Order: sequence, then structure tokens, then C-alpha cells
Amino acid sequence: MTVIVVMGVSGSGKTTVGTALAERLGVDYAEADTFHPKANIDKMSSGHPLNDEDRRPWLEAIAAWISDHQSSGGVVTSSALKYRYRDILRSGGDVWFLHLHGDRDLLADRMKTRSGHFMPVSLLDSQLADLEPLQPDEFGLIADIAKKPEEIVDTALSAFEDR
Repeated sequence: MTVIVVMGVSGSGKTTVGTALAERLGVDYAEADTFHPKANIDKMSSGHPLNDEDRRPWLEAIAAWISDHQSSGGVVTSSALKYRYRDILRSGGDVWFLHLHGDRDLLADRMKTRSGHFMPVSLLDSQLADLEPLQPDEFGLIADIAKKPEEIVDTALSAFEDR
């Protein structure tokens, strides 16, 4: 089965949309942040962006989760900012990307108002600079985060089922 990867920069609503998608599909859900080693969380918490070397074990762990869920399906979140990062995720099996995309100011506002998250607003611009759009060989959908989560989920499920 296909695993849905809900992707986007911090503040895009990956957790909200991902949990709702998994619930509607009746499949397992995994939060990307739980795959980060402590060193990555400490680095981001102190305002330093991760580099490719930092991200590799995190992406490989998510790819392993994707592999483990090929028979049952699932939904997992990941910023998946670059094409090469998504390549690592695709190495785990069949995936479909839901890219949550939106205005920088809306993203920053969301990041400022949430509590209990390690990612500071100061790292948003580095994430936006790294973000590469889905390529023609990547199956998925781009969704506008200005829409309500329920609308995004409905649109995503329709597109996912029609793929």
C-alpha cells in the first residue's frame, strides 16, 4: 500500500492534517519529530538549522517506517524539503506526498502561537530557502494552508483516491 507523507516547512500544519488523514483512512500515523535524534532537536532548539548530514539518519529512520508500513499503509510527516531528501523517503517504498504550502507570514504567525515545539521562528527562512517543489516524477498534491484542515484533508483524500 501507499504511505502518505505530509510535507512542508515548520508551521504548515503537518501534524494536524496528518493525524486527520490517518484517522480518516484508518491507518497508522507517525510524527516526524519523534524520529529526530536528541542532537538534532538540541541543534534546532538553539536556533541552528540542520545540515544534510544531520538529516540523513532522521530521513533513513522515516524511510524504515515507510518500509514497515507498505503492507498496511500509513501517514507520516516530514518536512521533506529537498528532492534528495524525498528520494531517501521513497527508498522505503511507495509514497504519495501531500505538500502543505503557504504564505510566509501565516507560517510565522502559526509558529509564534504554538506551544511546546522546539523549532524557533528564526529557522523558518532557512527552511523556505531549502524548500524544493515536488517534481514531475513525485506523486502528490500541493495544498494551500490558508484553507481549513478539513478542506485540505477532503481534497487530499479525493486526489489520493484518484491517483
